[in-house]
Amino acid sequence: MSARTRQSLRFPARQGGRRRRAWPAAAAVAIGVMTLGVLAPPAASDSAAPAAAAAGQDAVQRALNTLVRDDGMPAALASVQDRNGRARTYTAGVGDLTTGAKVPRDGQVRIGSNTKTFTAVVVLQLVAERRVSLDAFVDTYLPGLVRGKGIDGGRITVRQLLQHTSGLPDYGMHLDDDEIRNRYFEPRELLDLALEHPATAAPGKKWGYSNTNYVLAGLIVQKVTGRPLAEEMDRRIIKRIGLRHTYFPAPGETTIRGPHPRGYHRSPADGPLRDFTEMDPSAGWAAGQLISTNSDLNRFFTALLAGRLLPPAQLAEMRTTVPAGTSGLRYGLGLTSRPLSCGGVYWGHGGDIAGYETRGGVTEGGRAANVAVTSIPTDEAAARHVNDAVDRALCG
Repeated sequence: MSARTRQSLRFPARQGGRRRRAWPAAAAVAIGVMTLGVLAPPAASDSAAPAAAAAGQDAVQRALNTLVRDDGMPAALASVQDRNGRARTYTAGVGDLTTGAKVPRDGQVRIGSNTKTFTAVVVLQLVAERRVSLDAFVDTYLPGLVRGKGIDGGRITVRQLLQHTSGLPDYGMHLDDDEIRNRYFEPRELLDLALEHPATAAPGKKWGYSNTNYVLAGLIVQKVTGRPLAEEMDRRIIKRIGLRHTYFPAPGETTIRGPHPRGYHRSPADGPLRDFTEMDPSAGWAAGQLISTNSDLNRFFTALLAGRLLPPAQLAEMRTTVPAGTSGLRYGLGLTSRPLSCGGVYWGHGGDIAGYETRGGVTEGGRAANVAVTSIPTDEAAARHVNDAVDRALCG
């Protein structure tokens, strides 16, 4: 996986078949041309305020329109919630490039690495129950399982897994798009793939994003509870705070259950868009398998930061961060903080999986926003515009 911070928040990171992510200048120039020449989305629609003139559209709608019009996203969706719980949803583009169907308001999407925050919450709940210790070694729970070149589960702590300071290699770098799309992976297969490669650093020495960390975290949950990770997430988080549109797809489940925009993927970066809506998400597992909506993500991150899912001590651990790149992003235990243009930071995560990207979080003042697009950005401008849309929503 690329060392660049933004790619590092992806599951999986992919362009051009293998996971080695690159945004060459030629691809950045070609993207608009290729989009218009192959599967061009129509002009953005202001479904949040259809009667408003362009000059009257608010900043969030204008940001979504830019993502469709200038960045070639088939669709963009957003949900914004104020500190009093009042919510507004937005859409732009089309939900299906073949039929021209409308974007379903607050439609379900694959949320990729936002799944990591859910996994981290379950682990930290087990910490609060004194069934797991953050400073215990992985071998305490999975004895002898984690061994490789420069890799020893007797030297890597649970905290280092959750904060991406373990030095473990990322298995996602070694899978191609079609393999992920069509194949079911057991978690142990993902771990074994990672362990074929050497450590990237000694434990605790540096921050380096790796999906392998969260596969191990999920395996620890299962070992300690004796129950599937999906059941623990559902019982401890999804049902507890009433996330009605969030679920962990069952083994072999390749479709999205509720109303959803179709997801499109471009690989290589200058290639045509392909419909990737149906896929086997098992390569994500504890690192990236969940499906949700923008409004459910707002509800989740709001509940988390308000202390409804974790006791104060564990929430404080989650919010203890280390630098993650050079953009001001910081990474805690499955939770990130990012500076806002209007001052302060917001807390969230973000995630990509072929066909979808989601970004967002919650401010210290309780305002929440999440934005989803139906194709992973393949150039820096589009990537920046997704983050800009979040910033506008949270600073509004």
